[in-house]
Amino acid sequence: MKKPPSQVDFIVVGAGVAGLRAAIALAEAGKVLVLAKQELTESATQYAQGGIAVALSDEDEISLHLQDTINAGDGLVNVEAAHVLVEEGPERIQELIDWGTQFDRKGTKLTFTREAAHSRDRILHAHGDSTGREIGRALYAKASTLKNISFSEFEFTAMLCMDSGRVKGVRLISEAGEMHTVTGGAVLLATGGAGHVYSNTTNPAVATADGVAMAYRAGAQIGDMEFVQFHPTALYVKNAPRFLLSEALRGEGAVLRNSELHRFMPKYHEAGELAPRDVVARAIAHELEVCRLKEPVVYLDLTHRKADHIKARFPRIYETCLKYNVDLTVDQVPVRPAAHYLMGGIRTDLDGRSSLPGLYAAGEAACTGVHGANRLASNSLLEGLVFGARAAITMIKEAKEVHQSPSAHAEPLKDGSATTDAEPFIQAVQQLMWNKVGIVRSRQSLTEAIQQLQASAQELPPQTSRRNCEARNIHTTALLIARSALARLESRGAHYRTDYPGHDDPRFKKHSIVGEKGVRFV
Repeated sequence: MKKPPSQVDFIVVGAGVAGLRAAIALAEAGKVLVLAKQELTESATQYAQGGIAVALSDEDEISLHLQDTINAGDGLVNVEAAHVLVEEGPERIQELIDWGTQFDRKGTKLTFTREAAHSRDRILHAHGDSTGREIGRALYAKASTLKNISFSEFEFTAMLCMDSGRVKGVRLISEAGEMHTVTGGAVLLATGGAGHVYSNTTNPAVATADGVAMAYRAGAQIGDMEFVQFHPTALYVKNAPRFLLSEALRGEGAVLRNSELHRFMPKYHEAGELAPRDVVARAIAHELEVCRLKEPVVYLDLTHRKADHIKARFPRIYETCLKYNVDLTVDQVPVRPAAHYLMGGIRTDLDGRSSLPGLYAAGEAACTGVHGANRLASNSLLEGLVFGARAAITMIKEAKEVHQSPSAHAEPLKDGSATTDAEPFIQAVQQLMWNKVGIVRSRQSLTEAIQQLQASAQELPPQTSRRNCEARNIHTTALLIARSALARLESRGAHYRTDYPGHDDPRFKKHSIVGEKGVRFV
C-alpha cells in the first residue's frame, strides 16, 4: 500500500470491528484514513471465535440481554451504556447481514448458541468458530467500496499530535523506520486491547495497549484498568501459541478436569463450567496451585460428544489443535488461563468522546463502563459495532477544519531503525505482570510489581523503533493496571485480592480513574 496522505478529515487508528464500522460511517462526511500497524486483517476481531451476542431469536428479549450484561459486570456496569449496546445491537447485526456477513443458519433461520452467564441462546456464529474473521471480512469488503476511505498497513501510530489542547493528528513510524505526521479533524483510537502486557495471552501480537498508553501520555482520562479478564481455557502445549479455546466449547458440553482427571467446577459454582469467566479462571488457578506437576495444567474434555458434531461446530479450533497433536474428539486438551480482555481503557461517553477534544475511542481500547468489572461473553464484537458507529456520528458533528501541519514531512528516526533490543525488557515486564498482577492479587504482590516497574523505567529503550515504542506502551499500561489494582481494596469481577476477598460497595461500587497523582473513584 502507498504512503498515507499527510492530511485527511478523519483518522482511524485500528482496523478491527470498531475501526472499520466507524470508517464506513465517516466516509459519508469526508476523507478517512484507516491505519494498521500490521496487515489490515491482523486484529483481535480476526481471532474472536465464539460469536456475537444479540437479542434476535424468538425466545429472547432485549431486556434479558441487558440483565445478563448487568449481572456479569458485578455491580459496575454503566446501565445506560449497556442499554445502548443491547438496544442498537439488532440494527447493527442486520447491517452486517445486508453487507454480506454469512452467519450460520439452519435452513433460512439464523442459529443461536449459549455461552456462560447468558440466560438464553443468543450467540450468533459464522463458519462454526470463525465469527470475528467473517465479520471483519464483510466490513472490509464494504469499506473497500467507499472511495473516501484509504488504508495504510504497517504504519505504527507512535503518538498523538496536539494543537491548543486539541488532538489534531498522529505521528507515525513507517515500516522503513521513517517518522511522519498525518493531520485530521478528529482521531478515533480503535487500537484494541492489552493482552501482551502479560506473558500468557490469547491476543494477537499487535495487542500492546498502544491506544491506552498514547492517550494517557496526551492527558486523556483512563479508567477501570484493574479489570483484566483472563480467559479460563487457552491451549497449553509446548511450542504452541496460547490459542483460545472458545467458551462455546463449554457451551456445547465440555467439562474441566484436574490433573487427576476429576471434574472440579461444580464445587466452585452451581453453574459448573458455565459460571462467569472470572470464577472459572480462579477455580483453575486454585487447581493448578495444588497440582504438583512441573507444568501444571487442567484438561478440557469433550470426548463424550460426537466427533462429527465437534468437527463441524469447531472446525478452526479442531484443525489448530490437531497441528499440535491434540485431537479434540479423543484427547483431554491441556489448558491454562491467559490474559484475554481489558474492561478498562480510555474513558469515553456513550458517543465515543474522550476527555480530550478531538480524540475519540471505541472497542476494547475504550471504557464506557458497558462491561463493568467483568465482560459478558460475546458482547465485545457487538460493542465494537455499536460504539464504533456512534463515535463516527459524533466525530462528523464535531470535527474541526483540518490545517496542514508544518511537520508533516517524512524524517528518519533518530538512530535509524537499528535499536536496542527491546525483547528482554518486554519479557521481564510481561512475566512480572503475570506473577504479581494476574488472576489472584494481594497488597504485597501489587506493591512489589509497582516498585519493580518504577525501577525498570530507567531501562526503557529509546523511542527509536516501533518495537521500542511498544515496549514503552506495555510498561506504561502495566503501571496503570497495577496502580489501579492496588487502589481497589476489594474483590469485584475480574479483580480478585486475597487480602480483600469481599465487595465493599460503599467505597468501591465506583469506577476508577488513574492519573499521575494517584487513583480516584467516581
